[in-house]
Amino acid sequence: MTKNEGTIDRLLRLILVEVFYMLGFFWFAGVWQTVFYVLAIVMLFTALTGFCGVYKLFGINTDDKKPVSSVTKVVFVFLFIFIGLAGSYASDFFSRKFFLDDYNRMNNYYKQTLFNTGQDKRLESISNYDGLISEFSIFSAKYFTYHPYVISGDAQFNSDLVNVQNIILGLKENVYNGDLKLTHKDFEVIRPIFQDILKRNGFSMLQVYLVDFHDAMEKIIAAADAKDAAGIITVYSEVDTKLKAVEGVANDSEIQTIRQKLDEVLSLAKDGRVDELSAKAAELKSSFVKVYLVRG
Repeated sequence: MTKNEGTIDRLLRLILVEVFYMLGFFWFAGVWQTVFYVLAIVMLFTALTGFCGVYKLFGINTDDKKPVSSVTKVVFVFLFIFIGLAGSYASDFFSRKFFLDDYNRMNNYYKQTLFNTGQDKRLESISNYDGLISEFSIFSAKYFTYHPYVISGDAQFNSDLVNVQNIILGLKENVYNGDLKLTHKDFEVIRPIFQDILKRNGFSMLQVYLVDFHDAMEKIIAAADAKDAAGIITVYSEVDTKLKAVEGVANDSEIQTIRQKLDEVLSLAKDGRVDELSAKAAELKSSFVKVYLVRG
């Protein structure tokens, strides 16, 4: 096998091996992932052997027999390492970002639907529900067959999409004509499914912790509405732990307001001021919703 590639040509092919591998690993799945992996293998083979079949076919030969300087070799090694590190970091960051952008666009309609059904607002619920159906359909159609690196190891992802879709579509009549308070509870079933998807695939822990805190917070709100001071004191430790997890990720003024309202509920419970508990718990939930609708 006569070599028909020069040293620079072969070095550039090694860089292409890197690029093709990263494209396949981070950005593609299925057939296209296989295509890029095959391209990487072909480039690696031609770089190692110094022979290119396409060059042979068209009578091309880049082997000028000239030695490559030490400076060129050092520059190549630096470039190879830089592309590998920077490319891997950028691919991981942006593939996650693009997935989250798609997820959040859909999830915003879910959150608004959940919120408005809980507030018994029919027109707002219908409007956001229709948007949810549309955006979830787009999200599901894209990611049911396309599994980039960020979700490539999630064997449960597709079944979760089907489950959520069935829940959403099954609630249409309830959103349009049914009891919105009960429908709100039905929509709540979707939230832990989304939460598990985020957890399994290592996404923003703030999103995960906000959802965890919400579940615990609802216990305090229920106790407050029932004027159950002892119940609030009992469950406070769990809620406090969940909020500390949120604070460990972000502790700006909005998060601090949630902490303030939570501690005020506890203070009222300890003082036996049970008639004030429900109103204060409503303030706690309102401060949480303000954060969750934007960042959850």
